[in-house]
Amino acid sequence: MGQQHEAALTSLSQHEQERARIRQQMEEVLGEGRRLCEGTALLRELTPRTLDAISSLGERLSAPLVAAAVRELGLPSEAIEATELIVTDAFHGGAEPHMELTRRKSQARLQPLLEKGIAPVVTGFIGATTEGQLTTLGRGGSDYSATILGAAMDADEVIIWTDVDGVLTADPRLVADARTIPVISYREAAELAYFGAKVLHPKTLNPVVQAAIPVWIRNSFAPERQGTKITPEGRSIGGGVKALTAIRDVTLISVGGPGIVGLPDVLGRTFSTTAEVRANVLLISQSSSQNDICFIVSTEDAQRTVEALRKEFAQDLAHHKVEHITVDSNVAIVAVVGENMRGTPGIAGRTFNALGRENVNLIAIAQGSSECNISFVIDEKAVKTALNTAHREFGLDASPN
Repeated sequence: MGQQHEAALTSLSQHEQERARIRQQMEEVLGEGRRLCEGTALLRELTPRTLDAISSLGERLSAPLVAAAVRELGLPSEAIEATELIVTDAFHGGAEPHMELTRRKSQARLQPLLEKGIAPVVTGFIGATTEGQLTTLGRGGSDYSATILGAAMDADEVIIWTDVDGVLTADPRLVADARTIPVISYREAAELAYFGAKVLHPKTLNPVVQAAIPVWIRNSFAPERQGTKITPEGRSIGGGVKALTAIRDVTLISVGGPGIVGLPDVLGRTFSTTAEVRANVLLISQSSSQNDICFIVSTEDAQRTVEALRKEFAQDLAHHKVEHITVDSNVAIVAVVGENMRGTPGIAGRTFNALGRENVNLIAIAQGSSECNISFVIDEKAVKTALNTAHREFGLDASPN
């Protein structure tokens, strides 16, 4: 067994009999991992299904250790694999849960334990298809597991213990005056998560929204701090803007030229092509003259998106109906987020005036009709300036939100 896991086991559990039992469980998981790696090396191919199985090993090794530590503290506890609880579709690397099936399995398996006062320690990040094939929920998926199980078990609240003090007004590595927001709405938190604030997996809140279960984000390294409470309605504040976030690993793709004005369905074809390659579109901006459609995707999706678009528009490019499909990866998106921005006039004006004073050049702007978010695209080098300027402009450094 790995030295680190052996050391952890020795320090967490005092009973040799207990240790031998856990050691055997862990040996089985490690053996499975070894076989998967050998098979991959032999075939020289890593399939999404195998990658999921390999990615799951860490969680499956941790759960028995955590359960042992909880038992050592005097609370009965049992490690459980989420493959027994969370039923998902078969999209490896980013599976979606089937909530009704998950609810049935979770209640049947966990309710009897809870009634006996036994604390289940469930592997995060993992689920299984109806056929029992292991899947993962995507990067940061353990938070998602928590809310899926919270909703399935009708929990009073879900607490996500992480390594930050909650949801912050901005990234503290870029904005020194960033503060923790005590209460925020589902919608604000989801916007921030979607736009790259690393605190939450973008899908984390989906399962709890209908049940209106509050979710706490708290710091496991500073448990005395309150953290952030995410609730259906949040808490309204005067200025309207709650937080800022920036995404850097993005690429701007533009499809355009005067010829596209009369070309039917350029927009539809652009985005159906993008959807086919499963690229995540973060922002769309189109001039009213329709000469240019520009949109942002994650940089990891950019190359295959552009290749698919060039294929889709090959005829049009040849006949100059579409003049260009261009790519720029030296950009970033900054999002200004707040539920109450709707009722506060001039937020966009104040944002862009403040940025203008600091000579930050805006490449594209998008504001949804929800007005919970104004996003803009800027040169990647200007991110820090833009965030600090907007943070000061809306007094986020001063007011407790």
